[in-house]
Formats: sequence, structure tokens, C-alpha cells
Amino acid sequence: MTMGAIDIEALAATLAASSGIAAKQDIGSVAASLGLQGQSVAVGDDCAALPDVDGYLLFAIEGFMNEFVAADPWFAGWCGVMVNISDVVAMGGRPVAIVDAVWANGETGAAPVLEGMRAAARTFGVPIVGGHTNIRTDRGQLSVAILGRAQKLLTSFDARPGDVLIAAIDHRGRYREPFNNWEAATDAPCARLRADLEILPEIAEAGLALAAKDISQGGIVGTTIMLAECSRVGIDINVSAIPLPAGVSLDRWLATFPSFGYLLSVAPDKVDAVIARFTARGVTAAAIGSVVVGREIALIDGNSRAVVRDYADAPLLQLGRKEVAA
Repeated sequence: MTMGAIDIEALAATLAASSGIAAKQDIGSVAASLGLQGQSVAVGDDCAALPDVDGYLLFAIEGFMNEFVAADPWFAGWCGVMVNISDVVAMGGRPVAIVDAVWANGETGAAPVLEGMRAAARTFGVPIVGGHTNIRTDRGQLSVAILGRAQKLLTSFDARPGDVLIAAIDHRGRYREPFNNWEAATDAPCARLRADLEILPEIAEAGLALAAKDISQGGIVGTTIMLAECSRVGIDINVSAIPLPAGVSLDRWLATFPSFGYLLSVAPDKVDAVIARFTARGVTAAAIGSVVVGREIALIDGNSRAVVRDYADAPLLQLGRKEVAA
């Protein structure tokens, strides 16, 4: 799909119906069943942020699709560590330690998952300190939790109309087929990966941004919907402004789950400084959209605009700020 031939309406419709976005719908129903709205710790962010003496403890967990664990168990183990670290970093934090829960059919079935986790923990320098094990089951499953710490937070609740949406993604990778996972870490130098994890905490501590979100299984568009709904704003994504890796189509890239990828909502006068923090590390970063008053997440291309979702009519997470942004 070339930029000059974008059918913006068709692209918006395809993304709106994607499985990555549909899966996020489950979050709201489970949160409602647990009665999580209205408690002191905000729900809907990448991590739960627990006020601590000199900042915040960050607490998160990730579970993995059974078919992913079965098809690529080593990489599933690696991702168990990596995506949890990304959630902590997205909130301006630094990881402290990880625990896991592994189900497998015997030691042989568990081995590649555990090897992937161990390799990632060693690469990123984050210890695995315990967990739960069941290797007497017929089905491989994986869940991993993380504890982190932040001095200043980046949240999903603080995007404001007038902000600029920045996407920062490491393009130095390739797809790990058959899933839409853009893998840019397993063969990268440890020192580079660890230094890259400092970018967002440093942005938070320098006061350059208040809002950010890890690009998850919903891709750029699904993650934008979650950010917009949590902050009670609208966001227009300018598809012609999105940098693409060589040979990757726009429609696939918008639905891709990158190994290092974040959205940040940034005041206009701080955009250049934020982008510079990423490009100095070799990470591709660009302004790709605008935060606006409203409830629509839309794709724009020149004078064309197509709505992907209006969360006032079709809530996704059913979480976020209660007050209305103006």
C-alpha cells in the first residue's frame, strides 16, 4: 500500500475490526466484574502505580496466548520478560524484578520457555526472583509479572488537547512470522538495549512529557484508542507522517506489536526535545498525530479523515478519567 493510494475508509474499517483491538475489549468487562473503577489506584494504565516514599512502585503482569506459546516457546519466554519491562518503562520507570507462572508438559516442554526467559533477563539485566511452576499439564501456558520503580510518572491519563502524538519505534528488526511481532532485540547488543530503556524515565524526570503508552498487541492504532479513552480526548493519526521500515506496508505496520515501541503525548514546545532523545539512540521517532477535543480516534491523510472508533458510542476499556477534558 503506497501513500498515494491509501483508501483511508477501508484502512480504518480493517483496523477497527482487528483481533488485536477486539482483545482489549475484554479488559473493561473483567475490570467491571472486579469492581476496579473508583479505587485509589487508577486502572487502565500499563502498570498499577502505587505511591511510595520517594516516587512510585510499578506493578504489572502479562499473559500470553496459548497458540503463541505453542508455536514459538523460546520467544514467548523472551517476550514474557521484555513486554513487562516495556510496561514499566512506558510509565517512566525502571524494572526491579520479575516472577513467572509456567505450565508445560514435563521438563522438556518447559525448557524452551524457561530458556527464553532466562536469556531476556540476562540481556536486560533484570532478575527473575521466583514464581509458580506446573509441568504436569498437557498445555503450555505462560504469565509473567514485574515490579518496577519510578520517580515521576508517564501515564495513560494525561494526554491533553493541543498535544502532539509521537511514535518512537526501533526499526532495526524484522517480523517474527507468522505473528505481527516486530522483533528488534534478540540479536541487539545488551548495552544498547539497556541504555535505550533509560530514554523514557529520563523524559519523565526532565518534565518533557506527562503521558505515554507502550505499543501493545493492538498496534499503533489500538494503543492510540486506549490512550485517548483513558485521557478522555480524541486523537487524529496522520498516516502520511508515520515512518515505515523498508518493505513494510502501512496497514501491517499500524497493527504491529513492536519489541521497542511507545506513543507519547507531548506539548508542542517539547516535541523536538523528545524526538531528539530517541533519535540520539538510533530509535525512529516522529510526530504522527494530534490530540484534540472529542471522543474519536481517526486516520487522516491530506483532506481525508476516517474514524476508527468513537469510544463515546463504543467504549473499549471503559476505564480512564471521569472528568471531561476541555
